[in-house]
Amino acid sequence: MLSIKELEMLLAEKDTDEALEYLYSIKDDNRRAVIKLIEKYEKLKNEMKTELARFNNMLIYEEKAYLNGFKLVAGVDEAGRGPLAGPVVAASVILPRTIFIKGLDDSKKLTPKKREELFDEINNKAIAVSVGIIDVDVIDRVNILNATKMAMDLAVRKLLPEPDYLLIDAVKLDKYKTRQEAIIKGDQKSASIAAASVIAKVTRDRILDRLHEKYPQYGFIHHKGYGTKEHIDAIKKYGICPIHRLSFTKNIVS
Repeated sequence: MLSIKELEMLLAEKDTDEALEYLYSIKDDNRRAVIKLIEKYEKLKNEMKTELARFNNMLIYEEKAYLNGFKLVAGVDEAGRGPLAGPVVAASVILPRTIFIKGLDDSKKLTPKKREELFDEINNKAIAVSVGIIDVDVIDRVNILNATKMAMDLAVRKLLPEPDYLLIDAVKLDKYKTRQEAIIKGDQKSASIAAASVIAKVTRDRILDRLHEKYPQYGFIHHKGYGTKEHIDAIKKYGICPIHRLSFTKNIVS
Protein backbone atom coordinates (compact mmCIF):
# COMPACT_ATOMS: atom_id res chain seq x y z
CA MET A 1 0.00 0.00 0.00
CA LEU A 2 1.32 3.43 -0.95
CA SER A 3 1.90 6.00 1.74
CA ILE A 4 -0.19 9.15 1.47
CA LYS A 5 2.87 11.12 0.38
CA GLU A 6 3.63 8.56 -2.34
CA LEU A 7 -0.01 8.60 -3.41
CA GLU A 8 -0.02 12.41 -3.67
CA MET A 9 3.14 12.31 -5.79
CA LEU A 10 1.56 9.72 -8.08
CA LEU A 11 -1.63 11.74 -8.49
CA ALA A 12 0.34 14.92 -9.23
CA GLU A 13 1.55 13.31 -12.45
CA LYS A 14 -2.00 12.63 -13.67
CA ASP A 15 -4.76 14.89 -14.95
CA THR A 16 -7.91 15.21 -12.86
CA ASP A 17 -9.87 12.45 -14.57
CA GLU A 18 -6.96 10.02 -14.40
CA ALA A 19 -6.39 10.87 -10.74
CA LEU A 20 -10.04 10.22 -9.92
CA GLU A 21 -10.05 6.96 -11.85
CA TYR A 22 -7.10 5.77 -9.82
CA LEU A 23 -8.60 6.94 -6.53
CA TYR A 24 -11.88 5.20 -7.31
CA SER A 25 -9.90 2.01 -7.97
CA ILE A 26 -8.60 2.13 -4.39
CA LYS A 27 -11.77 3.44 -2.75
CA ASP A 28 -11.75 0.50 -0.36
CA ASP A 29 -8.77 2.19 1.24
CA ASN A 30 -10.61 3.82 4.14
CA ARG A 31 -7.82 6.08 5.29
CA ARG A 32 -9.20 9.55 5.98
CA ALA A 33 -6.49 11.14 3.83
CA VAL A 34 -7.56 9.04 0.82
CA ILE A 35 -11.18 10.10 1.27
CA LYS A 36 -9.98 13.71 1.42
CA LEU A 37 -8.06 13.24 -1.83
CA ILE A 38 -11.16 11.88 -3.54
CA GLU A 39 -13.15 14.90 -2.34
CA LYS A 40 -10.36 17.23 -3.52
CA TYR A 41 -10.22 15.81 -7.03
CA GLU A 42 -14.01 15.64 -7.35
CA LYS A 43 -14.10 19.32 -6.45
CA LEU A 44 -11.41 20.07 -9.06
CA LYS A 45 -13.40 18.17 -11.69
CA ASN A 46 -16.58 20.10 -10.89
CA GLU A 47 -14.70 23.40 -10.99
CA MET A 48 -13.22 22.51 -14.38
CA LYS A 49 -16.67 21.54 -15.68
CA THR A 50 -18.02 24.93 -14.60
CA GLU A 51 -15.05 26.73 -16.15
CA LEU A 52 -15.43 24.86 -19.45
CA ALA A 53 -19.10 25.79 -19.57
CA ARG A 54 -18.26 29.46 -18.89
CA PHE A 55 -15.55 29.49 -21.54
CA ASN A 56 -17.73 27.75 -24.13
CA ASN A 57 -20.37 30.42 -23.51
CA MET A 58 -17.72 33.00 -24.45
CA LEU A 59 -17.31 31.31 -27.85
CA ILE A 60 -20.91 31.84 -28.99
CA TYR A 61 -20.12 34.86 -31.20
CA GLU A 62 -17.09 33.13 -32.72
CA GLU A 63 -19.04 29.95 -33.43
CA LYS A 64 -21.82 31.90 -35.10
CA ALA A 65 -19.26 33.47 -37.42
CA TYR A 66 -17.74 30.06 -38.23
CA LEU A 67 -21.17 28.62 -39.00
CA ASN A 68 -21.72 31.52 -41.41
CA GLY A 69 -18.63 30.49 -43.34
CA PHE A 70 -15.96 32.76 -41.86
CA LYS A 71 -12.59 31.16 -41.15
CA LEU A 72 -10.43 33.68 -39.27
CA VAL A 73 -12.31 35.51 -36.52
CA ALA A 74 -10.38 38.26 -34.73
CA GLY A 75 -11.26 39.85 -31.41
CA VAL A 76 -10.38 43.52 -30.97
CA ASP A 77 -10.18 45.57 -27.77
CA GLU A 78 -8.30 48.48 -26.26
CA ALA A 79 -6.72 49.62 -23.02
CA GLY A 80 -6.22 53.19 -21.92
CA ARG A 81 -9.20 55.25 -23.04
CA GLY A 82 -9.66 56.84 -19.63
CA PRO A 83 -6.19 57.66 -18.23
CA LEU A 84 -4.72 61.14 -17.95
CA ALA A 85 -1.39 59.99 -19.40
CA GLY A 86 0.14 57.50 -21.76
CA PRO A 87 -0.95 56.01 -25.07
CA VAL A 88 -4.10 54.15 -25.97
CA VAL A 89 -3.25 50.58 -26.92
CA ALA A 90 -5.41 48.21 -28.96
CA ALA A 91 -4.87 44.54 -29.65
CA SER A 92 -6.32 42.05 -32.09
CA VAL A 93 -6.24 38.29 -31.59
CA ILE A 94 -7.24 35.35 -33.78
CA LEU A 95 -7.79 32.23 -31.68
CA PRO A 96 -8.07 28.70 -33.06
CA ARG A 97 -11.64 27.44 -33.36
CA THR A 98 -11.01 24.66 -30.86
CA ILE A 99 -9.29 26.25 -27.89
CA PHE A 100 -9.54 26.43 -24.13
CA ILE A 101 -7.76 29.04 -22.02
CA LYS A 102 -8.58 28.56 -18.37
CA GLY A 103 -9.47 31.76 -16.55
CA LEU A 104 -9.63 33.98 -19.63
CA ASP A 105 -11.91 36.94 -18.94
CA ASP A 106 -12.21 40.69 -19.23
CA SER A 107 -8.74 41.95 -18.26
CA LYS A 108 -10.24 44.37 -15.73
CA LYS A 109 -11.51 41.39 -13.71
CA LEU A 110 -8.07 39.75 -13.50
CA THR A 111 -5.13 40.29 -11.19
CA PRO A 112 -1.89 41.61 -12.70
CA LYS A 113 -0.28 38.20 -12.11
CA LYS A 114 -3.11 36.37 -13.91
CA ARG A 115 -2.99 38.84 -16.81
CA GLU A 116 0.73 38.19 -17.23
CA GLU A 117 0.16 34.43 -17.23
CA LEU A 118 -2.64 34.71 -19.79
CA PHE A 119 -0.57 37.10 -21.92
CA ASP A 120 2.00 34.36 -22.44
CA GLU A 121 -0.61 31.64 -22.97
CA ILE A 122 -2.52 33.69 -25.53
CA ASN A 123 0.66 34.46 -27.46
CA ASN A 124 1.57 30.76 -27.44
CA LYS A 125 -1.85 29.44 -28.49
CA ALA A 126 -3.23 32.14 -30.82
CA ILE A 127 -3.09 31.96 -34.60
CA ALA A 128 -2.13 35.64 -34.65
CA VAL A 129 -1.65 38.51 -32.20
CA SER A 130 -0.98 42.17 -33.02
CA VAL A 131 -0.96 45.51 -31.25
CA GLY A 132 -1.65 49.12 -32.28
CA ILE A 133 -0.38 52.05 -30.21
CA ILE A 134 -1.45 55.69 -30.54
CA ASP A 135 0.48 58.28 -28.56
CA VAL A 136 -0.73 61.28 -26.59
CA ASP A 137 -0.10 63.90 -29.27
CA VAL A 138 -2.52 62.14 -31.61
CA ILE A 139 -5.03 61.63 -28.80
CA ASP A 140 -5.00 65.38 -28.13
CA ARG A 141 -5.31 66.16 -31.82
CA VAL A 142 -8.15 63.80 -32.86
CA ASN A 143 -9.83 62.98 -29.47
CA ILE A 144 -9.73 59.69 -27.58
CA LEU A 145 -12.54 57.93 -29.46
CA ASN A 146 -10.93 58.51 -32.84
CA ALA A 147 -7.51 57.63 -31.43
CA THR A 148 -8.96 54.39 -30.08
CA LYS A 149 -10.35 53.51 -33.49
CA MET A 150 -6.98 54.33 -35.05
CA ALA A 151 -5.22 51.98 -32.61
CA MET A 152 -7.76 49.23 -33.33
CA ASP A 153 -7.44 49.73 -37.08
CA LEU A 154 -3.66 49.53 -36.81
CA ALA A 155 -3.84 46.34 -34.75
CA VAL A 156 -6.19 44.69 -37.26
CA ARG A 157 -4.13 45.73 -40.29
CA LYS A 158 -0.99 44.21 -38.74
CA LEU A 159 -2.59 40.78 -38.29
CA LEU A 160 -1.15 37.93 -40.33
CA PRO A 161 -3.05 36.02 -41.57
CA GLU A 162 -5.66 38.65 -42.36
CA PRO A 163 -8.98 38.11 -40.54
CA ASP A 164 -12.25 37.78 -42.42
CA TYR A 165 -14.48 38.67 -39.46
CA LEU A 166 -14.03 41.09 -36.56
CA LEU A 167 -15.55 41.00 -33.10
CA ILE A 168 -14.96 44.41 -31.52
CA ASP A 169 -15.62 45.67 -28.03
CA ALA A 170 -18.33 48.34 -28.25
CA VAL A 171 -17.23 50.27 -31.38
CA LYS A 172 -17.21 49.80 -35.14
CA LEU A 173 -14.29 50.53 -37.43
CA ASP A 174 -15.97 52.60 -40.12
CA LYS A 175 -13.00 52.61 -42.49
CA TYR A 176 -12.41 48.88 -42.27
CA LYS A 177 -14.21 46.78 -44.89
CA THR A 178 -13.94 43.39 -43.17
CA ARG A 179 -17.27 42.11 -41.81
CA GLN A 180 -17.53 43.09 -38.18
CA GLU A 181 -19.74 43.05 -35.13
CA ALA A 182 -19.60 45.53 -32.26
CA ILE A 183 -20.47 43.90 -28.93
CA ILE A 184 -21.27 45.93 -25.82
CA LYS A 185 -19.13 44.58 -22.96
CA GLY A 186 -17.58 42.27 -25.53
CA ASP A 187 -14.58 41.57 -23.31
CA GLN A 188 -16.97 39.71 -21.00
CA LYS A 189 -18.88 37.91 -23.76
CA SER A 190 -16.31 36.88 -26.37
CA ALA A 191 -13.16 34.86 -25.79
CA SER A 192 -11.42 36.56 -28.72
CA ILE A 193 -12.19 40.04 -27.40
CA ALA A 194 -11.21 39.01 -23.86
CA ALA A 195 -7.88 37.74 -25.23
CA ALA A 196 -7.36 41.06 -27.02
CA SER A 197 -8.19 42.95 -23.82
CA VAL A 198 -5.49 41.03 -21.93
CA ILE A 199 -2.87 41.66 -24.63
CA ALA A 200 -3.73 45.36 -24.79
CA LYS A 201 -3.79 45.81 -21.02
CA VAL A 202 -0.49 44.03 -20.35
CA THR A 203 1.21 45.81 -23.25
CA ARG A 204 0.05 49.22 -22.01
CA ASP A 205 0.94 48.48 -18.38
CA ARG A 206 4.46 47.54 -19.42
CA ILE A 207 4.77 50.82 -21.35
CA LEU A 208 3.72 52.80 -18.28
CA ASP A 209 6.11 50.84 -16.08
CA ARG A 210 8.97 51.88 -18.38
CA LEU A 211 7.76 55.49 -18.41
CA HIS A 212 7.75 55.45 -14.61
CA GLU A 213 11.54 55.09 -14.74
CA LYS A 214 11.71 58.31 -16.77
CA TYR A 215 9.13 60.25 -14.74
CA PRO A 216 9.16 58.60 -11.28
CA GLN A 217 7.63 61.59 -9.51
CA TYR A 218 4.20 60.81 -10.99
CA GLY A 219 3.96 57.20 -9.77
CA PHE A 220 2.97 55.71 -13.13
CA ILE A 221 4.01 52.25 -11.97
CA HIS A 222 1.17 52.36 -9.42
CA HIS A 223 -1.76 53.86 -11.34
CA LYS A 224 -0.74 53.40 -15.02
CA GLY A 225 -1.74 56.96 -15.81
CA TYR A 226 -5.28 56.85 -14.42
CA GLY A 227 -6.66 59.76 -12.43
CA THR A 228 -5.98 58.56 -8.91
CA LYS A 229 -5.50 60.98 -6.03
CA GLU A 230 -1.77 60.18 -6.05
CA HIS A 231 -1.54 61.05 -9.74
CA ILE A 232 -3.62 64.24 -9.54
CA ASP A 233 -1.64 65.45 -6.53
CA ALA A 234 1.60 64.85 -8.45
CA ILE A 235 0.32 66.83 -11.43
CA LYS A 236 -0.60 69.73 -9.15
CA LYS A 237 2.87 69.61 -7.57
CA TYR A 238 5.07 69.00 -10.62
CA GLY A 239 2.88 70.10 -13.53
CA ILE A 240 2.43 67.93 -16.61
CA CYS A 241 5.11 65.95 -18.42
CA PRO A 242 5.40 64.99 -22.12
CA ILE A 243 3.26 61.87 -21.77
CA HIS A 244 0.28 63.64 -20.20
CA ARG A 245 -2.78 64.18 -22.35
CA LEU A 246 -3.32 67.93 -22.49
CA SER A 247 -6.99 67.49 -23.33
CA PHE A 248 -7.45 65.38 -20.17
CA THR A 249 -5.37 67.41 -17.72
CA LYS A 250 -6.17 71.03 -18.62
CA ASN A 251 -8.68 71.39 -15.78
CA ILE A 252 -6.13 70.11 -13.26
CA VAL A 253 -3.33 72.49 -14.14
CA SER A 254 -5.42 75.54 -15.00
